[in-house]
Amino acid sequence: MVVAQRYGQGNRILVTGGAGFMPSHLIDALLARGCTVVAVDNFVTGSKNNVAHLAENPLFTLVEADVSDGLPVHHPAVADRFDAIMHMASPASPKDFATLPIEILRVGSLATIHLLERAVTDGARFIMASTSEAYGDPLVHPQPESYWGNVNPVGIRSVYDEAKRFAEATTMAYHRYRGADVGIVRIFNTYGPRMRPDDGRAIPTFITQALRGEPITVHGTGTQTRSICYVDDLVKGILLLLDSTETGPINCGTEHEVTMRDLAELIVSLTGSASTVTYLTRTADDPEMRRPDLTLARERLGYTPSVPPEDGLRRTIAHFSGQMS
Repeated sequence: MVVAQRYGQGNRILVTGGAGFMPSHLIDALLARGCTVVAVDNFVTGSKNNVAHLAENPLFTLVEADVSDGLPVHHPAVADRFDAIMHMASPASPKDFATLPIEILRVGSLATIHLLERAVTDGARFIMASTSEAYGDPLVHPQPESYWGNVNPVGIRSVYDEAKRFAEATTMAYHRYRGADVGIVRIFNTYGPRMRPDDGRAIPTFITQALRGEPITVHGTGTQTRSICYVDDLVKGILLLLDSTETGPINCGTEHEVTMRDLAELIVSLTGSASTVTYLTRTADDPEMRRPDLTLARERLGYTPSVPPEDGLRRTIAHFSGQMS
């Protein structure tokens, strides 16, 4: 399967949450195609530093606004028609689930509706960033898109899980009943440069602790697994979905499944740290295992991740080391 590029020079694309970790890399890739990109962010978790290198790029505009309140249509960059709207905004780390629950629910619900309305008005393709969290603590392994999930609707993680599930349902409703051109991508654990060092996710936490020579804190016994995907591979998959006519949802990530204990030990090795691994009480509703079934992504998009875990981790470690020096 080969998906031909449809979006490039001459296309205007809106990216919400554009100053966040993953969306900032997506913007780099869109600009490399020659797209004009408007990023909207309220900087609750995003950072202007992530897009500071784009300040002089004439194809890029950064707008400070909360998309949960609707797009700031008074801004000239937002007033003009978009060819695609990529809804990437949302706090996304376990730490955020406890500190920003209302913001997560608002951006998954209100913002999604505002943006879909605009997509219908503009005739724009709408790409929604969903998540592997839609599967909850899965009872099926690996997880295909046909699996409906095992989610605690009132647990501490539910604000994120259910916000994304609502956003998926809303996206499909606009597709079925309003004719919106949509694509849903379910993103699995992604890492790379520009992650927040204190965001609570395993990889930035382990790397930061290892570089400081602190104990590596693993929750539970460390036998729980995740499939880790370097950000460049994820961006490649999202762009394939954008260019395609697929609706999804479609999983995007890698099938490289690793236990948290082995991941911690690998990061200690790659950093040359003297840190030891210690164990903390496991957090509520923490999924036992996570690995995407990538059959649809391979067959419908021609998606093949290519960055080996050790290479991606070395690049990420170099980034964090530079930030801390």
